[in-house]
This record gives sequence, structure tokens and C-alpha cells, in this order.
Amino acid sequence: MIGLVETSSNLAIVKSENKQVKVACLMRSSVDSAKNALGSSIESVFALAGAKVQFDGAYPGWKPNMDSPILKTMQEVYNNKYGKIPEIKAIHAGLECGLLGGVYPNWDMISFGPTIRFPHSPDEKVNIETVVKFYDFLLETLKNIPKK
Repeated sequence: MIGLVETSSNLAIVKSENKQVKVACLMRSSVDSAKNALGSSIESVFALAGAKVQFDGAYPGWKPNMDSPILKTMQEVYNNKYGKIPEIKAIHAGLECGLLGGVYPNWDMISFGPTIRFPHSPDEKVNIETVVKFYDFLLETLKNIPKK
């Protein structure tokens, strides 16, 4: 999608303990090969300093399918329920869809939810009104799941 960040990394934590320096960074990508290439670059830089690198806790990539049958159904349900076209967008985040898609590659998946501000920070908050709207929308969607 135009304007969507494909691959990124952040330096999250640097700490010294037991005569070692531990560095944690979070890599995200919608394309696994791009994330792996970034990891190789990071590993090469630390190897120049004689450091060992260990990767763990990664989410696999997931590319949203904008032609998804469930997405089209949800657009119709939303329009019928709220009288307007929903905003459809992709965000640069680690999502469970990547994990599930690795196990069930033929599943038709989307990710949606209530409005969350400042995720994964001490200031994280959810807009309560959007939780109710999300729940009602989910129930209506489940009544209209496309047949295979």
C-alpha cells in the first residue's frame, strides 16, 4: 500500500549487566525477507564489534489482502449499520494475523478493533465508545460471514 512503512527497526533497550551489554531492538515488516535482510545488516554491524546477536520474539510479516471477501462483507455491514463507508487502512505493527497466517495460509483474515492511542507505552489508552461500536460491529459481521 502506498505510504505504508514496509520494514523498520528501533533500538528499544540498551543495558549493561554481568560485564555484558545487552541491546534489544524490535524489527517489523510486512515482508519476511525484508525483515530477515534487516536482521542480517544489524547482525553484521554488531559482529564488527565482536558482539553476538540473538533474535527472538519476532512476529512474521502479514500483507493485508484488499480484495478479501471478508473485508468486502465488513464494508457492506458497516455501511448498512452506520450509513457511511468505513475507513480502511493498514498500519505498521506486529499482528497476530502474521502468526495465524503462517499456520493457516489459506485463511481470509483482517485485523480490526477499537481506537487505541499511544499503544505499548505508559500512556496507552482505549477510546471506550469505540469498544462498544467495535463489539456491535463484530456481532453484526458474524451474522453475515461470506459462504465458501
